[in-house]
Amino acid sequence: MSNTEDEIEDSSAPLIEHLAELRTRLIRSVLAFVVGIVIAFTVAEPILQFLLEPIKATLRELGDPNPTFQTTSPQEQLFTYFRISMVFGFALAFPVIAHQLWRFIAPGLYRTEKNAFLPFIIASPMMFLLGASFAHFVVTPLAMAFFLGFADVPSIFADMLVGEEGEQPVQPVEDATIVFFGKVNESLDITLKFIMAFGLCFQLPVLLTLMGKAGLASSRGLASMRKYAMVAILVLAALVTPPDVVTQLILFTAVYGLYELSIQLVKLVEKQRVEALRAEGILDEDEDLYSEFDDEEPEPDEDSKA
Repeated sequence: MSNTEDEIEDSSAPLIEHLAELRTRLIRSVLAFVVGIVIAFTVAEPILQFLLEPIKATLRELGDPNPTFQTTSPQEQLFTYFRISMVFGFALAFPVIAHQLWRFIAPGLYRTEKNAFLPFIIASPMMFLLGASFAHFVVTPLAMAFFLGFADVPSIFADMLVGEEGEQPVQPVEDATIVFFGKVNESLDITLKFIMAFGLCFQLPVLLTLMGKAGLASSRGLASMRKYAMVAILVLAALVTPPDVVTQLILFTAVYGLYELSIQLVKLVEKQRVEALRAEGILDEDEDLYSEFDDEEPEPDEDSKA
């Protein structure tokens, strides 16, 4: 019985050490997240103004020289700042969180696996930032121009109530006039949704290349799925963008371009793997590593036909 108990204690010791290390990494990540929230909260107002800039620019083009946004509850502005602090605090803390994650999983990886996995940790936030920038500077202004094109802005509403000289009021009309007064929380919500949606869509090359590196996807398989990918991207564009053909076309072009880029990146990964296996003598010069992905049977030659 003593030998069995010793074996159990020996086997549980590494698990306890891993749990203790995981606890340490999690505490450091949470502390970094809290610090990021505090830093982001101190500049939440400039960040909010930056995020609302596409809406403000559209309102200026529609005739409102001084766009204003309103709150409808006492706590709304504070909660808006806290929401911004959560999102951008995580962005500020992400390098520390990614470093802690890497320090936790790296000891369990081989050297080749470390060299393969590390570039994707670096590429992922860069691609998210690229997608978020594309959403903020290209997609959001187009979406705001589409949405606000159906609404009246306050300056137009004022012209309907006063005369040209600003002295004699115009007779009120029977139909109700709907005027856009921007609500801070809802205006921020649509902006953040575009940023998150495009940031995640731009992770496609990173995800597919990593799957290709792990042998879970091949360039031939991705190429054969092009027609299904086009349908899926069209559905995605219809769901995350307004019913505007131009905006949907922009999203479709961007995401499908990333899909084609992913195919080329997976081809590059496959080429490097084949060259490494040929250098080790595992594959012949004329042998294809991914021939098992071909579903078509070889055509019979002339002798077999005879």
